[in-house]
Amino acid sequence: MTGRKSRFVRLTVAASAAVVVAGLVSPSASADPDPSIAEVNDRVGQLQHEAEQAIERYNTINEQVADAREALFAVRSDVRSQRKETEDLRGQVEQLVLAQAESTGGVDTAARLLGADDPDTFVASMLAMESYSDQTADMLTSYENSRAQLELRQQQAQGQLAEIEEAEAQAADDKAEALDKAEAAEELLAELEEERAARIAARQASTTSRTTTSRTTTSRTTTRAVPQAPVPAAAPASGNAGTAVATALAQVGDPYSYGAAGPDAFDCSGLTMFAWRAAGVSLPHSSSMQAGMGVPVSPSAMQPGDLVFYYSPISHVGMYIGNGRLVHAPNSSTTVQVVDVDMMPLAAVRRVG
Repeated sequence: MTGRKSRFVRLTVAASAAVVVAGLVSPSASADPDPSIAEVNDRVGQLQHEAEQAIERYNTINEQVADAREALFAVRSDVRSQRKETEDLRGQVEQLVLAQAESTGGVDTAARLLGADDPDTFVASMLAMESYSDQTADMLTSYENSRAQLELRQQQAQGQLAEIEEAEAQAADDKAEALDKAEAAEELLAELEEERAARIAARQASTTSRTTTSRTTTSRTTTRAVPQAPVPAAAPASGNAGTAVATALAQVGDPYSYGAAGPDAFDCSGLTMFAWRAAGVSLPHSSSMQAGMGVPVSPSAMQPGDLVFYYSPISHVGMYIGNGRLVHAPNSSTTVQVVDVDMMPLAAVRRVG
């Protein structure tokens, strides 16, 4: 997304937020501001979901590019081998033709023909000679076939490189889109929080008694220690699944970061990849690609360690820990946490280890 588009998104979001929150403090607004707050929260959630969709597309492309680079490396290796074979065959053809020319007295003519740099000119020169042995003809055919294979592999390598460059450009666009949408969501939340604070302050100032009560309550709230919620215990799990679950739960409280796969920050597929890697299972850094790993499992038969996928098309993944609970990296506004497994539209469950 270009800088102009990014600024447009931010201005649009800010304007939308101003319209929504203006209704929260306007005297003519409804006495109950919750519907407007809900609308803003829904918009924030939508932006965060769209950001996650974009970053998962980015993750998928990165995985595909890595595979494509491996394939390109293999093709380039083939090109080098084929080029050497082709050059060796040309040398053998030249030696045969020179040997034949020496026996017939046509050395000068043969030397001029063999000096052609262009492969097509070289082949045409050989074919134009009045006579050559069957052995030379067979060798020339081998050379022609080898040269054709070399050209094909070179074209294949060039095509793969072009596809990789195009994919990398798309990945950059997807990541930029994710960051822009996340920024828009954060700005919208900030606008909403400012208006909420202003509305609360206005209410507190309405009467002295209310102000006193509010200040007293606020003071007590401020000084009261807020206990940290303990990390929920997982259902019993053993082996690789137990290792994966324990690793995922150990990351609860770590920040969400787009494209991150640990050890200190994660996105959704980065967390599941990190956890299962600790158990010796390799997963791609992509929720849609992880959805093709392992074997399918019925939601009613989920076990700790199973991967749970959400939305259609799939754009989010978490790890089931048992007792109807899921550990996942939700979005940029919060941290790795444990939630109910059915709090999002479930799409699939896979058992990978």
